Amino acid sequence: MSRVTERLSRREVLGGLGALGLTGVGVALAPSTQQQNGAVLAADVVSHADHEDMAMTSNLQSKTPSADEMDAMHEAGVKAFPAATKGKGGQPLDYTMDGDVKVFQLTCEVVEWEYNVGQTAEAWTYNGVVPGPEIRVTEGDKCRFEVTNKLPQSTAIHWHGLYVPNDQDGVPFMTQPPIKPGETYTYEFTIKDGNAGSHMYHSHSNSAFQVTSGLLGPFIVEPKDPSTRPAFDMEYTIVLNDGPIGAYSLNGKTFPSTEPIVAKKGQTVLIRYMNEGLMIHPMHLHGMRQQVIAQDGWLLPQPHYCDTLNIAPGQRFEVLVEATEPGVWAYHCHILSHAESEHGMFGMVTAFIVQDDEATPAS
Repeated sequence: MSRVTERLSRREVLGGLGALGLTGVGVALAPSTQQQNGAVLAADVVSHADHEDMAMTSNLQSKTPSADEMDAMHEAGVKAFPAATKGKGGQPLDYTMDGDVKVFQLTCEVVEWEYNVGQTAEAWTYNGVVPGPEIRVTEGDKCRFEVTNKLPQSTAIHWHGLYVPNDQDGVPFMTQPPIKPGETYTYEFTIKDGNAGSHMYHSHSNSAFQVTSGLLGPFIVEPKDPSTRPAFDMEYTIVLNDGPIGAYSLNGKTFPSTEPIVAKKGQTVLIRYMNEGLMIHPMHLHGMRQQVIAQDGWLLPQPHYCDTLNIAPGQRFEVLVEATEPGVWAYHCHILSHAESEHGMFGMVTAFIVQDDEATPAS
């Protein structure tokens, strides 16, 4: 089974779009003054705090943008995508070995996080990024997590979906004392067999605030025997969130600063959804079907197909997408007030890009 996690650079994305001959998204990715202005315009129009109200009350406003004004704002956002921002979360977390124990370091700290081009918010983070670093281990691994709290509040980490001893579950005053500001706390447990799949880690202290503010991250457990899971060519994790960081975000960013998924025609892509927000988010992929193979880490006895998958807070799903249809396909939450208004697309929107090698000019 090929297990390659592909993280494409902006240059590679541009090259892929150019190879497709696209004039909508692709033309705006060149670093021209016009596109830079477009990115700024997109940032200006994507005032996330106002989007839901605007989407629901636009007909009541005394002055509604004209058709041309709406088109211009929509076009500016699309042409700015994917807009470059500082910071990228969800990258693999390194570890050291203490005998046969994998030791991970996590620091809880407040940073200024750029969630959209030119727009920032105060984020509560693990290791300074949103989402927190990806923890990836294998069934049977012995793991230790040393957590240092540099926040102004107490905190704790819950290992969502993992089978752990009760005193490692991460709930203050129920299974452990809170980790007070300035303290370091150690968790240690062995990853149990049968616990493979997509899981999460997040705060369980003042959690409605701390988690939505960024104290969240993916925790992926590989099976001892890879043949027990379906094969794929590349994988991608999407952490859904709603709250202080841009209102509605994918992996800590909002459109047009979200990251596209880019695959070659014929590849099979594993997508791991993780909902760390307070709302349900039905994720809709245009042009291709999603085969749902696992929920909350467990393989489904009967996988099924859909184009829209409803993901509730705390849920994780794994889907396979066969990249069969070349082009740039919209990919978004289908609660439309989380994704689009008269000012254009925003929030929980990205694209699934399928490159066709036959369309790539010879070098």
